[in-house]
Amino acid sequence: MDLSIIIVNYKSKEKTLNCIQSIKESDLDNLKYEIIVVDNASQDDSQKIITLQYPEINFIQSEKNLGMGGGNNLGIKQTRGEFILILNPDTTVKKDAIKTLYNYIKNNEKVGIVGPKLLNPDNTLQYSCFRFPKFYTPILRRTFMGKFFKKYLNNFLMEDFDHNSIKEVNWLMGSCLMIDKKKFNLIKPLFDKRFFMYCEDIDLCYRACEAKYKIIYNPKAIIIHDHIRSGIEKPWYISPFLNKLAREHIKSWIKYFWKWK
Repeated sequence: MDLSIIIVNYKSKEKTLNCIQSIKESDLDNLKYEIIVVDNASQDDSQKIITLQYPEINFIQSEKNLGMGGGNNLGIKQTRGEFILILNPDTTVKKDAIKTLYNYIKNNEKVGIVGPKLLNPDNTLQYSCFRFPKFYTPILRRTFMGKFFKKYLNNFLMEDFDHNSIKEVNWLMGSCLMIDKKKFNLIKPLFDKRFFMYCEDIDLCYRACEAKYKIIYNPKAIIIHDHIRSGIEKPWYISPFLNKLAREHIKSWIKYFWKWK
């Protein structure tokens, strides 16, 4: 089999269905592929609704919420494809996006991970390739202090890059990643289970770079990503107390820098 596509669902069955539909409508150029949906203990009717509409998919029901990385690891164990495509449920793939990513990684031996250009639902650019962060990066991004360090944040977000050409980068947002499975056989599990939510993509790309695999941003593939940053609806000094995802983000940043710095 050529490709295994993994979608981790958590109380987002409508978005997951939309994502699957966009895959089915894609030009996959006769690729042999499978779709694996991992449900992170949504405790709703996700399995019934999704499998009723798409009985051919491999639906895996997790007994507990394993987080994004853990849910993907559960799906990866059952993959049969030579390559793996990690997709968030809040993504919609353009017609030739998957084929473009597949052909690129298939024909470039030194590439371990390739990701697309991400667009917001209004078709504006969503930054999805970055330089590796410093320990103070989240502080600057989430507080007023970022106003005084715009040059650094612009560098982190790669605003000096036009995002319209293929480029080797430090890391890619984990919303859509095409991965060469055989290159990661020695890096198991693929995602570090210590990261329940957030930073699992940075950690994966960092390990890939350590193993001398290239991380490639390929804007010829386009994905719509209906992304909402956690905790930004509240002031930075309040959100960790009121927003669980904001707390998880902070915890993951601490774990990442404790691991690598």
